[in-house]
Amino acid sequence: MPAPELRLVLAVSLDGRLAPAQGGAAQLGGPGDRRVLEQALGWADGCLIGARTLRVHGTTCLIHAADLLEQRRCSQLPDQPVAVVVSRSGDLDPALPFFRQPLQRWLLSPGGTADAAPAAGFDRRLTLQHWPQALETLAAAGLRRLVLLGGAELAGQLLQEQLVDELQLTFCPQLLGGAHSWLPAALTLEPNRWTLQEQRALGGDELLLRYRRLREPARAPAPPP
Repeated sequence: MPAPELRLVLAVSLDGRLAPAQGGAAQLGGPGDRRVLEQALGWADGCLIGARTLRVHGTTCLIHAADLLEQRRCSQLPDQPVAVVVSRSGDLDPALPFFRQPLQRWLLSPGGTADAAPAAGFDRRLTLQHWPQALETLAAAGLRRLVLLGGAELAGQLLQEQLVDELQLTFCPQLLGGAHSWLPAALTLEPNRWTLQEQRALGGDELLLRYRRLREPARAPAPPP
């Protein structure tokens, strides 16, 4: 089973920050960013979200636009993509509003197995050992198009393993400073290149940039001496 298509979707400040210097949830994007976020969710079968990000925000993003909901219904898809929470411990507060949102909730955790009983509040629990295997498992379960919503540690892991196919970044007209970048400061990446697929002004001085990873062509074997 091929790995799913994986698109990282974020709103960031002009200096590449996700949250203000003091931390907490940032409300960066305006209506234009909200629209392209919901379009990405409408495209997706599932969305990946780190447990730390979920604890900070309390909820995940939902599709609200009537036209996008109608498109999914016409395609015989559920209104919302599956929310796949990535957590080492699986320990999440059941009082989070996330557990009352109208969607399927899956847990991806090192302690899970294909036939494990779901953790409290989740419809399904899957194992996370190695990311390529985990993504193939999600694809086999029907999640062939994934949106990655953060946080930075999760994005860094998947970028480091060159598993992210697209970057969809909305740049918002703010400078935030501080340490809360959209990638971990200590992250080291192999040399890689991306090609611009789309650039669009969203209104409110926001700019959408969408890039696709350039895959290196397979090298031909060296001729025999």
